[in-house]
Formats: sequence, structure tokens, C-alpha cells
Amino acid sequence: MNSLLQLSRRAFLGAALATVASLPALAVEPLKLSPEQQTAVNAISDYLNSFKTLQGEFTQISPKGNMSQGVFYISKPGKMRFEYAPPNPFLIVSDGTWLTIKNVKKEKGDQFPLSQTPLRLVLGNKVDIAGDTNIIDFQDQDGMTTVTVEDKKNTLGSGQLTLVFDQARKALQQWIVTDGKGRKTTVSLENLQAGIEPDPQLFVVKIKRDSKNGP
Repeated sequence: MNSLLQLSRRAFLGAALATVASLPALAVEPLKLSPEQQTAVNAISDYLNSFKTLQGEFTQISPKGNMSQGVFYISKPGKMRFEYAPPNPFLIVSDGTWLTIKNVKKEKGDQFPLSQTPLRLVLGNKVDIAGDTNIIDFQDQDGMTTVTVEDKKNTLGSGQLTLVFDQARKALQQWIVTDGKGRKTTVSLENLQAGIEPDPQLFVVKIKRDSKNGP
């Protein structure tokens, strides 16, 4: 795997909930949710189903503590753009079929089928966290619901995804991706605006491919 692809995968891991580098996963029994916990998890799904378009700003903290910032756009079903501010050179775009990770300085990148990434969990027309994932941890304190899941379709590899939901604001505040080695990438969201139609050209991107991935 060349160095660009390695960097691309790391960028995708943080902002787009990517497939993670794997070690053998430890078996974790899914939780049996109480009715109250089920209601809280459904509230997160309801929030994700409450909008067709969403845009805002994000801050990403890498496992080594490096911080990147940028803006993002979502247009369901399947379209997304995560645009990093300099000096981070990466751009992540989903056109509804393919997820493209581009190094804008080099005009190169890679593509992956959207259906094979965890993005399908949040970019579909119908989100069902309880139905689509194994919930392995649940916390409810200080007005925050924190849910840790493993993808039933294994697009998280041996990793886990933690969603942090602000009950008062009724909005997703943060997600944390933990890879198979226990390394955490945290993405915080702010200044969210729903219902604004983004320019369709935001979800169109061209690259010089470094690999045979993609169409």
C-alpha cells in the first residue's frame, strides 16, 4: 500500500467513519437494552432521519493529538463532502455510489464503494442504529447519550464507533472511532444547519487514481 493510500485511509477514518486497520476483534456481547435505553437510541436515529440536508463545521483530533478543522455538507441519500482547512490536504466526497478520498495538492486519491463503508449507517434515507448495529455500551449522564456500536456488516473491521448525542439540543455532538489497536479519532460537530440545499457540484470530484479501486 502506497503512502498516499495510507494517509487517505487515516483521513477517512476520522471524518468519514472509515474501515479501520484490524487486529482480531475481541468478542463483545451486544447489550440487551432496557425500554428507556431503546428510546434514547431511537432518539439518535430519529435525529439522523429528521433532515435530508445538513451542513456545519467539524474539528477532528487524531490518535496522536493532531487537530484538523473544516466544513461538511450532507445531502441524503448518500451524498457527503468533508472539506479540510489547510494545511490538511484531504477532501472526502461521496456522490451516492462512490466515496472518493482526494489529496487536493497532488490531485490524486482513491475510491471505495459507499455501500462498503460505515457511512451507509448515516447517509441512508432510513437510519436504524438499533437494527443496523450491535450496541455494546450505553451511557446516559449530564444530558448526553453516549452509544458505542459495532457494525453488523463489519465495515468497522475490528473497530468501534461511539456516538455522543446532546439531549437538550437534540443533535449529534460528537463521534469517536476506535480502531482495532485501541487508537481513537474524535470528530466534534458545531454550527449545524439543516434544510439548506447545497450546490450539487460539491459532490462531484475528479482524481488521478493511484490504485485500481473505483469505477
